[in-house]
Amino acid sequence: MYSIAGGLSGLAGVVMAARANIGQPSMGNMYELDAISAVVIGGTSLFGGRGKMTGTIIGVCILGVITSGFTFLRIDFYYQEIAKGIIIITAVVVDQYRQKIRSENV
Repeated sequence: MYSIAGGLSGLAGVVMAARANIGQPSMGNMYELDAISAVVIGGTSLFGGRGKMTGTIIGVCILGVITSGFTFLRIDFYYQEIAKGIIIITAVVVDQYRQKIRSENV
């Protein structure tokens, strides 16, 4: 799994450098927040790590629509990051609430 992740990361770096026509070490900063946001929105628990691939794909689509909407509305990048953080916090709170309900029913 680590080899596949490393290979795909290298491929992503080549694609990003080709799109930007330049290589910068700071390019792609905060993409990890997007990845975490997409996974959490998709329903994967941060504490148990259980989730489905379809949920993650749906989370990526939702996050893409949100990001595109913010860009279309010309909302500043920093406010977009704040909104993504709020989405992560909300998803974690909802996940904790669901786990609490499951543990009470068992």
